Amino acid sequence: MMKNQVIHSQPSFVLANEQVSVAITKRGGQMAPVTFKSRDGQQISPYYISPWQDEEPANMPAEVLVPLRGDFFCMPFGGNASEYKGEKHPPHGETATGVWSFVDDKTSRPDCSRLTLALDTHIRKGRVTKEISLCEQHPVVYQRHTVHGFVGPTPVGHHATLAMPDDVGTFRISTSPFRLGMTNPGVFSDPACGEYQLLAIGKTFGDLKEIPTLLKEPACIDCSRLPLRRGFSDLFAVVADIEALNGTPAWSAAVNTKEHWVWFSLRDPRNLPTTAFWLENHGRHSFPWNGRNQCLGIEDICGFFADGLAASVNENTLSDQGIATAITCS
Repeated sequence: MMKNQVIHSQPSFVLANEQVSVAITKRGGQMAPVTFKSRDGQQISPYYISPWQDEEPANMPAEVLVPLRGDFFCMPFGGNASEYKGEKHPPHGETATGVWSFVDDKTSRPDCSRLTLALDTHIRKGRVTKEISLCEQHPVVYQRHTVHGFVGPTPVGHHATLAMPDDVGTFRISTSPFRLGMTNPGVFSDPACGEYQLLAIGKTFGDLKEIPTLLKEPACIDCSRLPLRRGFSDLFAVVADIEALNGTPAWSAAVNTKEHWVWFSLRDPRNLPTTAFWLENHGRHSFPWNGRNQCLGIEDICGFFADGLAASVNENTLSDQGIATAITCS
């Protein structure tokens, strides 16, 4: 059943069954809160909601920050700071900032509920359809995005963002086999802008437990247990090993060892080869972050880290290794 409701300052569509409730903001199509009810009655709400949502409205430095929460579809994925062939997209694209329209809540399966929304893009003409489905006895949210038009290359991604626990090491992070791990290739957090990062720049790794840092000691840090030490904002990515997966889905998981639940995502690595991990732990001090933000992005993408359209469709460190960083819409 679908209803309309204002949740944390944002008008939202709400889809629910007996086990799962999903809210999707009309602006940006951002999905949170999502509440799962366990068999013992526990209410589990894994997704992040930005701390400024219930404050007085203010002019945000980027449109995507206005409703910022949960999971949302990005096209083009990334910061999009540079123009590409005369196109200048907002961070994470119009799909993450525009107003989505209700299409219907019809489904052909009696045991499932579905909400269909649509958005017309204007910077590059196209139409995106978003389908969110819930099925009885499935503690899962199923998503499908269909793109019409938007002709040309673009990075895409699902910007899933979890609420990060306070206690160091509470989250246990794991992934399916990956062929390459790499820290952000450029400066991710600039001290000149009141931001600080811990991880090294453009370094490769083969194990989440040993990711290079900017420090002499420790030279590497265990990112399979989060959060890390407070005061930093970082990004790293892993590229699925399609050969090792042998036709099975790629996956990422976060286990909350304190509340005893697991969040997971499944993806087709032929379409979304990379997962970017955004580790935000009070590392940004400009508005609206103000040193108070804490979350974990586990973002399944086809893109060049979070650098956006131009960097993803042109040659880059990943594409030089045969790793797709953009899809082509036709």
